[in-house]
Amino acid sequence: MTVYVNDINYDFLVEKALKNVIKDALKIVEVQGFPGDHHFYVAFKTNHPNTEISGMLKSQYPEEMTIVMQHQYKDLEVFDDAFSVELQFGGISQKLKIPFDAIVYFADPSTRFGLSFGSDDDEKGITDTTDKMEETRKVSNEPATIVSIDEFRKKKN
Repeated sequence: MTVYVNDINYDFLVEKALKNVIKDALKIVEVQGFPGDHHFYVAFKTNHPNTEISGMLKSQYPEEMTIVMQHQYKDLEVFDDAFSVELQFGGISQKLKIPFDAIVYFADPSTRFGLSFGSDDDEKGITDTTDKMEETRKVSNEPATIVSIDEFRKKKN
């Protein structure tokens, strides 16, 4: 059965394409590890219904947290709709499963590349993205190139 649409949702299509960039980068690391100085910052919604984290992390980060993947990670697995990774928190190894839909920010400071996902109405998202851009600049000592999904959204009057 063919389903026809009344409108093309370009916001959705662009966000889906940009999240595929994240998925493809993670797949490279899954297969061969990080090439060169590459490493990732991933900020995600801990309260997303499909995010899987421990109760301890959920209580510390009830809405959002940022992880850094560089040298100390294990068992990275990339799926169609999520990825899982094992990281150390306070000396305790913990497995996280993060849906791509839960990601609000992704950066590779070694290349000054970043993606930010949020809505125009979300002032907190704008502030958080600015803070993350500053973190990326501090790590690389150069300006970060951030691509925000908001740049592609229709502006509301």
